[in-house]
Amino acid sequence: MIDSHTHLYAPEFDDDREAMVTRAREAGVTHVILPNESVASVPLLWAMQDSWPDFVSVALGLHPEEVRDDWREQLARLRPLLDERPCVAVGEVGIDLYWDRTYRDQQLEALDTQLRWCVEKDIPFIIHCREALDEVLWVMDNFGRPLPSGVFHCFAGTVADVERVRMRGDFYFGVNGVVTYKRSTVPALLPVIGLDRILLETDAPYLAPVPHRGRRNESAYLADVRDFVAAQLQATPQQVDDATADNARRLFPLPQ
Repeated sequence: MIDSHTHLYAPEFDDDREAMVTRAREAGVTHVILPNESVASVPLLWAMQDSWPDFVSVALGLHPEEVRDDWREQLARLRPLLDERPCVAVGEVGIDLYWDRTYRDQQLEALDTQLRWCVEKDIPFIIHCREALDEVLWVMDNFGRPLPSGVFHCFAGTVADVERVRMRGDFYFGVNGVVTYKRSTVPALLPVIGLDRILLETDAPYLAPVPHRGRRNESAYLADVRDFVAAQLQATPQQVDDATADNARRLFPLPQ
């Protein structure tokens, strides 16, 4: 399994990070992708990559919730860092209007800028989209050139939303612990998305799957997401392992 979106550098893991990585490997996770949040978090990602170079890949970007008054400075400092080390994606980037719409326009501009980084570096995007699909698609519609490839992380829209996304490109969709929740609408999306466009992710330390819901999430719990997806699609866990890992390798320039 490849955990295509996990924040294992977060302070929630400071007391047991090495043990947590061991548990993930024992559960069958062979590689993880760490999406960035801000300039301040970059050294944390790089430290993890230095400690586990065969296990960790890094994406760099400005999380939409980090787009504030200094967003231009943040982007100006982040862009050169993409050239310092190999990065497998620009992310996580996007638009989040769930809590606050104050910086809506700035988030649109920041997303457009970072999608252009994808084109410059020939790497995909990792999109964070919460209560903002109209805005994300507006940025894509006004991009003015062919869009880069990418994944819509933690996708939880409707069947119609899947089709709206697909009108803009052949993108992937990240599926995490939300799929296991009792009132989740994500299970109904799985056959529409199809196994060939699903990426498994945890978004740890957030969104722990059943039966761990309410606890700190970690990459070892990706097996619970995998098993649930397999049951919903009437596939074997190994088939989901193989397909989703192949999808991740197809999208991201991961080490072989």
